[in-house]
Amino acid sequence: MAANISGDGSVVFDRVQKSYDGEVLVVKDLNLKIDKGEFVTMLGPSGSGKSTCLMMLAGFETATHGDILLGGRPINNIPPHKRGIGMVFQNYALFPHMTVGENLSFPLEVRKMGKSDREAKVKHALDMVQMGDFIDRRPAQLSGGQQQRIALARALVFDAELVLMDEPLGALDKQLREHMQYEIKHIHENLGITVVYVTHDQSEALTMSDRVAVFDDGIIQQLSTPEALYERPENAFVAQFIGENNTLSGVVKAIKGDAATIKLGDGTVTEALAVKCGDVGNKTTLSIRPERVTVGGKKTKNSTDAKVLELIYLGDHIRCRMNVHGNEDFIVKVPNSAGHTHLSVGETTTVSWNKEDCRALDA
Repeated sequence: MAANISGDGSVVFDRVQKSYDGEVLVVKDLNLKIDKGEFVTMLGPSGSGKSTCLMMLAGFETATHGDILLGGRPINNIPPHKRGIGMVFQNYALFPHMTVGENLSFPLEVRKMGKSDREAKVKHALDMVQMGDFIDRRPAQLSGGQQQRIALARALVFDAELVLMDEPLGALDKQLREHMQYEIKHIHENLGITVVYVTHDQSEALTMSDRVAVFDDGIIQQLSTPEALYERPENAFVAQFIGENNTLSGVVKAIKGDAATIKLGDGTVTEALAVKCGDVGNKTTLSIRPERVTVGGKKTKNSTDAKVLELIYLGDHIRCRMNVHGNEDFIVKVPNSAGHTHLSVGETTTVSWNKEDCRALDA
């Protein structure tokens, strides 16, 4: 019988590197610890190394250097089918010639489980995803969302401590995708399993995860809770990749405590939170979220003129594109609280923000 070696579902990547050609590293010196029962999402653009990490954990790729530990034990030399890991793919990977019940029973047969035990586990797994009535159907008779539920049930059927999901909702339409995000989140909460999830969809990562690892160029740029990623990005890449973000370029003129004085390209001087801007004389990128900008109101140290270029009505808010310090794509979200906005295209107004909401990051 193939042993489930995962023990407690905790995962450690210890100085893991991966190269396909012996020259270019697609994963560079990865150190990551995922606790038992955690939902961690690997998020990043195509080619950032996130899927390669998942495939090394699953056993479909081999690490060029370093160790991967599952439940405290190295698994580098253990084949995929003996790792005791559940896997959900984007394309479902269901056997078309088998019924739903047979698809779920298959991994249990491979583990030499008796017939009555198999039947009980299959029923339990299908009930978890509310698909018990579909046990005798073939995959071709199911919708995309139903097939994805079956793929999820199959990953859970042998009581895996760890489930890996590779872009599992990518093929579904928007409404169904959002519904399945909550379904998977609730199943995770109920079972207490460890989930490692890969996506390039940032809203999906923020919705579902306990922590998110943002990948770029084979390196984790930031590993944080969803709230910390959005509110406190540590570098310009993360600020741009997570949510919508306004940027202004400048040079550091002075630093006092956590406050940086920045001279912008048009000569204006402004204040920002010194996060990763380096020393005086360094170039920096200022990062400000659209919903943290106030239009009109009292003048402050960070008030500046802004020309309204475009207004888009989005129901709960007005999306306002402005020219601010030469940036013609500066976005402000004006809440539609009174059912109308006082702005008009072409007018010049003032915008301002708190120093704490403007982060001075790497150039």
